[in-house]
Amino acid sequence: MTAHPAAIHSAAELDDLRRRAPLLKLDGITKTFPGVVALDDVSLEVRAGEVHALLGENGAGKSTLMKILAGNHQANRGQIHLEGEVVHFDNPMQAKEAGIVLIHQELSLVPEMSVAENIFLGALPRGMFGTVKWRVLHAVAAEILKTLGCKFSPRDKVGRLSIANRQMVEIARALVFTPKVVVFDEPTASLTDAEKVVLFEIIRGLTKKGVGVVYISHRMDEIFTLSDRLTVLRDGKVRGTLETSETSEDGVTQLMIGRSLEGRTKRAAGAFGPVALEVKGLTCGSLYHDVSFQVRKGEVVGMYGLVGAGRTEVAETLFGLRTPDAGEIRIDGEVVAIDAPPAAIARGLALVPESRKEQGLVLGMSCRDNMSMAKLSGVTGRFGFLKPRAEQAIYDEYAKTLDLRAPGPAALAVNLSGGNQQKVVIGKWLATDPEILILDEPTRGIDVGSKSEIHDLIRRLAASGLAVLVISSEMPEIMGVSDRVLALYHGRIAGDFDAETLTEDRLVQAISGL
Repeated sequence: MTAHPAAIHSAAELDDLRRRAPLLKLDGITKTFPGVVALDDVSLEVRAGEVHALLGENGAGKSTLMKILAGNHQANRGQIHLEGEVVHFDNPMQAKEAGIVLIHQELSLVPEMSVAENIFLGALPRGMFGTVKWRVLHAVAAEILKTLGCKFSPRDKVGRLSIANRQMVEIARALVFTPKVVVFDEPTASLTDAEKVVLFEIIRGLTKKGVGVVYISHRMDEIFTLSDRLTVLRDGKVRGTLETSETSEDGVTQLMIGRSLEGRTKRAAGAFGPVALEVKGLTCGSLYHDVSFQVRKGEVVGMYGLVGAGRTEVAETLFGLRTPDAGEIRIDGEVVAIDAPPAAIARGLALVPESRKEQGLVLGMSCRDNMSMAKLSGVTGRFGFLKPRAEQAIYDEYAKTLDLRAPGPAALAVNLSGGNQQKVVIGKWLATDPEILILDEPTRGIDVGSKSEIHDLIRRLAASGLAVLVISSEMPEIMGVSDRVLALYHGRIAGDFDAETLTEDRLVQAISGL
């Protein structure tokens, strides 16, 4: 199956398309799982040529609704109308053949297959006797990758690509079919700024062809840049559908979480304690060079830069996951040698990693087991047997501290929302009683309500005396939560801004090498 270009519509034609009957209509969709009503009488309309944003906290029902649309789940009640006709999909291939494509937040690629094979997965072009037309496969895949601005080859193994490039492969799948409706579920979570620009142009190109786009994201700037209308879900119910131009971020936030988010007052440098962590001239190959900074007790220091600037690599070195070529690390004024994570933990460091699912959690284990994992010495008795009461005590303490919303300590981590999974990871590391806490992208892929809770937690931890280093790709987050911000550019610190000197313009200039 190959992609067939659709007609490009003028602005007047698009307006006419949007005024007609909806291209897609979800009517009274209800879905229940054992003990949970995931969706309760949800109705949603998507017009041809529009970007319709779908918002809500993790667990609000967004992904479940889209999985029903794409044939991954079947509703208990309700109907799907496509171009005025009632449709029903028993599996994703039926939905794709009808013109509905879902680009998942969680990548669903086959690492050992090539880029081209993944793009055409389930729809390989075949000739006589069922043989694959490899020339056609690679030629069409190459054309799609060129459209997306990708530099890698259609013959490359997906498992060897970066997370960002794998996301582009996932997006490329949608362009193989002739889609009527494309659902983007958190498509920019792993993309660089340059790749986001390409993606937004692709989305606008789709709408010009009359394709309806459903766009799920927690990033308000993207919602207000791209969408024509938005629908908010909370607790499995529709809380409102609005014209994007007629609402505001605060208005949307209140619909999502039932309250507004408060800002933060910056603290003066004098409010901090002595230096807890000091880095001098740290260098590691081509990853970063001559990095020096300090974090005081009670201070939140943000680290901001473009993807590839060296932020995560610095954090991994501090935690003993990388060995530096030069420089020194001081904790409470003492030079320390950290060659492995156990040594870092022993010196009071904790690292909440960038990817909670791949690096922070054992998804098939319970919340209780995950939380006690980093402090096994405290929950094991004679002969190495676990002490259930000690494990339960850790769970009880941090489930309460973090306001964890889980069915119970035995609930599997894989079944929690993104925000609650992140709370389990944070709880795991707080259980080690750290003095220095490093958080790498602590709110990636979680909803605005959970973000606010984690930001509040960071401030409370700093106020209690912890030294906190936060790495984030989101400028509003890094500016909102940090007392001081370090800007990285090509592996070097290009700016060190306190509350007095920090502005968006200065931060952008610093990370751009200006």
